[in-house]
Amino acid sequence: MQIHSNHLKTFLVTGGAGFIGSEFIRKRYAESDYKRIYIVDKLTYASDLERIANELRCPNIELIAADILDTDSYVLALKDSNTVVHFAAESHVDRSIENGLPFIQSNIVGSYSILEAARLNGIEQVLMVSTDEVYGSVDIEESDEYAGLIPSSTYSASKASSDLLALAQFKTFKQNVMITRASNNYGKFQDKEKFIPNVINRALADKKIPIYGAGTNVREWLHVADHISAIDILLKKGKAGEIYNIGSGDRRSNISVAKMILNLLEKPESLIEYVKDRKGHDLRYSLDTSKIKKQFGWAPSINFEEGISALLNLELSKLTDLKLQD
Repeated sequence: MQIHSNHLKTFLVTGGAGFIGSEFIRKRYAESDYKRIYIVDKLTYASDLERIANELRCPNIELIAADILDTDSYVLALKDSNTVVHFAAESHVDRSIENGLPFIQSNIVGSYSILEAARLNGIEQVLMVSTDEVYGSVDIEESDEYAGLIPSSTYSASKASSDLLALAQFKTFKQNVMITRASNNYGKFQDKEKFIPNVINRALADKKIPIYGAGTNVREWLHVADHISAIDILLKKGKAGEIYNIGSGDRRSNISVAKMILNLLEKPESLIEYVKDRKGHDLRYSLDTSKIKKQFGWAPSINFEEGISALLNLELSKLTDLKLQD
């Protein structure tokens, strides 16, 4: 039974059926720390209502199937909300290379639409979820919140544009907007086209695992639950007009991650297949997260090896269930 009180927030969450947004929804439901949640989601290929099937049974959680550009379709929910958490985005780099227009529409025009709608309807707080990719590739150092923006793809350029629009809203209108920039996420319910799920699924099926270039590109891996724990703190304590990096400090090459997964699954490394490198492929991402750690004491709690092992156990249990059903 949900217990509510007048001081609890009503959230409007964009992209709540997506990988990261759904984690936020599940945590809110588990902690019963909300009055009401409105989920605005376009229900694209990257959305999956199974991620929040249990939560949608709650009468105080409502799904609005709509494009964030169509603000009229969710304006009543917006008027009833205190806080907007903006997860919705086109996010797959390869897709942005093939066709960048949907990224411009969703990540730039869509972000501006939600920012303006929130401002005009007197929303108390807006949190914009961004990415470390806006900083571009860094050779050896770490990117702090004051680093320049050097995006390499239409995806990262569109997210950088979204960030700048949010900062302009704060500067011009004093709108209560915060920006988070997280490193690469992984965890349960992630889209199959993303790197870690793709490696796991192909390994389990004994299919070739494509690795761009020499596999030396380095990413900083953050469990999605740790990402949401940081967002939770910022919604309570973060300051308007500020940017906060959210990362783990655990940086690994793509090839080392693929080999680790193969080793844990006891699969041969011969499944790895090196393919032509991605256009504009950033070599290394690395976040300086001292700001959120020093100001709020946040730190990630899930070790990468443990997080990957939990994912593998989940996938193996699914296979076992399927065999039992057969």
